[in-house]
Amino acid sequence: EHFSSEKYIQIQFADQKQEFNKRPTKIGRRSLSRSISQSSTDSYSSAASYTDSSDDETSPRDKQQKNSKGSSDFCIKNIKQADFGRREIEIAEQEMPALMALRKRAQGEKPLAGAKIVGCTHITAQTAVLMETLAALGAQCRWAACNIYSTQNEVAAALAEGGMFWIEITVLDIILDDGGDLTHWIYKKYPNMFKKIKGIVEESVTGVHRLYQLSKAGKLCVPAMNVNDSVTKQKFDNLYCCRESILDGLKRTTDVMFGGKQVVVCGYGEVGKGCCAALKAMGSIVYVTEIDPICALQACMDGFRLVKLNEVIRQVDIVITCTGNKNVVVREYLDRMKNGCIVCNMGHSNTEIDVASLRTPELTWERVRSQVDHVIWPDGKRIVLLAEGRLLNLSCSTVPTFVLSITATTQALALIELYNAPEGRYKQDVYLLPKKMDEYVASLHLPTFDAHLTELTDEQAKYLGLNKNGPFKPNYYR
Repeated sequence: EHFSSEKYIQIQFADQKQEFNKRPTKIGRRSLSRSISQSSTDSYSSAASYTDSSDDETSPRDKQQKNSKGSSDFCIKNIKQADFGRREIEIAEQEMPALMALRKRAQGEKPLAGAKIVGCTHITAQTAVLMETLAALGAQCRWAACNIYSTQNEVAAALAEGGMFWIEITVLDIILDDGGDLTHWIYKKYPNMFKKIKGIVEESVTGVHRLYQLSKAGKLCVPAMNVNDSVTKQKFDNLYCCRESILDGLKRTTDVMFGGKQVVVCGYGEVGKGCCAALKAMGSIVYVTEIDPICALQACMDGFRLVKLNEVIRQVDIVITCTGNKNVVVREYLDRMKNGCIVCNMGHSNTEIDVASLRTPELTWERVRSQVDHVIWPDGKRIVLLAEGRLLNLSCSTVPTFVLSITATTQALALIELYNAPEGRYKQDVYLLPKKMDEYVASLHLPTFDAHLTELTDEQAKYLGLNKNGPFKPNYYR
């Protein structure tokens, strides 16, 4: 099966809000990329997109658009936003040094030459840099969005303007997924495609959980790379990205004053740690809920009070979920919240808050601004629901580009590793990246800080039992 060799990545969106496994599709010329995405062509006023016009509410599926090369092989909001989107991508490139370094190093060799990659991720300026890096490394790609609110429409336009003729996709080598929706969709609809797939790269805790479920059930038929649990993802993206973006998302949507506010953060993994640290620094009174005794003890020793949600639900001003689980905040808790309580999610999935239980005749929904809904009870009480329970920072604000560079570089190296691995190296299981690869990703970002690593002497390396060039940590280090 031939893929176009155009430099830029083809991007496909659909405007359905249904779950992937509920969407009826037929494979054909408009097969994989368009139909796997429940994504964000209806995210017309996303806070992460700066060029949207509130006057244009026409569905992209109802528009006839062509790029400058005459191709109409895309489904986006407005192709005319491409120039602005290109500038957004160029700005992001300045803060993503490792990906740009990979491009330079790949000028001679193309480690992904001939690779057919299908991706389903957030469509932002940062992920666009990743997409175009994969293309520079020789990959031939198709793309779709994984979230209906996180797409930056001008970036989608810039990618579509890059141009790629429509090619029916019946063969692919690797899946790059964020949340497991694409993997699940192919498993359910077209399982035979996995006979030729080399592997899956997954970056979110939700998607990784689904992969481990498949593996445990004996249904995982290709190797999968768990990027979420790599050191470079856990210690940087999940922590530092969320530490900065939680405040940005809340401030943009609600203009809330953080000092003195009572906040409960559900989950004290790396995402929860970042959220709690940011809110505590701003003067908020922070409570934590947690199921894991180890994380719970960390929360206590970091100075947070560990509670059950039902103990504080009536008094808190803000509820933030970051567990990756489902039904963390159910209707019972929503009914008991105080008037004006802000409810939002920092986990990948939209299942943490039981939003469906709020769509009942006795409750009134009032859209007050982009991604902000007031849900009003018959007695006049209202809660402030952000992004309909979906990921707050990517739906309602932006995220630090430099931190995303670390994760994106890890994804790129994972794709290179799976594509070039000799047959038999990886079996039908879920793998973590080799520690040497984690260290390489980190080293590519150090020059930004004018940082200088200390080198071991031969005697020191022998004493520690290490290679002077690493890896410096065992594979089990997290």
